[in-house]
Amino acid sequence: MRIDGKLCINCELCLAYCPVNAIYPGPDFMVIDQEKCTECGTCIRPGIVRCPTKAFQESPSTFEYPRSIRKAFSDPATTHIKTRIPGRGTEEVKTNDVTGRVKKNQYGVAIEIGRPIVSASFIDFEKITMALAKHKITYEDCNPVKSLFLDESRGTLKPEVKQQRVTSSIIEFVIPCEQLESILETLLDVSNEIDTVFSLDLIARFNSPMMMPEIECLNRLGIKLRPNNKINLGLGRPLSSE
Repeated sequence: MRIDGKLCINCELCLAYCPVNAIYPGPDFMVIDQEKCTECGTCIRPGIVRCPTKAFQESPSTFEYPRSIRKAFSDPATTHIKTRIPGRGTEEVKTNDVTGRVKKNQYGVAIEIGRPIVSASFIDFEKITMALAKHKITYEDCNPVKSLFLDESRGTLKPEVKQQRVTSSIIEFVIPCEQLESILETLLDVSNEIDTVFSLDLIARFNSPMMMPEIECLNRLGIKLRPNNKINLGLGRPLSSE
């Protein structure tokens, strides 16, 4: 994203709208910090920011690799070139009754790295995937991050990818239940090394029609479940597979 200096009148109306604080006043017109900018498109989205002179413009580099990675993972209105759907990951648990991706005696794990304002560098993303490498994780094929790896078995990313910053990105994989505690311990350790925030989603199947699985290791590790769990009943949609 860039600001046309010939059109900008330095009114500063746009300052409050950038979700990563990448816009700042320059000597003569507003300026965008290209390192901070995640190409989310908020500053040009109709009905949100109304620049009186329409000074915001997407530059050609926005759509050129590797900077296009920023837009693909940050702009909710963009269809990702790999998944052909909007968003940073897959539909995860929302469609598990149909896809059967997470089966009984398994957990689906989703790690969302970054948030608006703080955003996330893929350098921090790689720290997490490299730490997880010892667990021999197989990442979800439909997730767009799959194409960013240099060596998935080692958790390393392509050099040009590590130069990019995005609003957030999501790691997704499925594991046997007995592997969960060791993976959570790894995530707790690496959380002290990254310069952003991340949230952890656990996707589990009910053990019986009326009994949610108890995840005992969470208490041992001091991890508290949030009360707003998503429960997908799948009414009218039989499981695709057991």
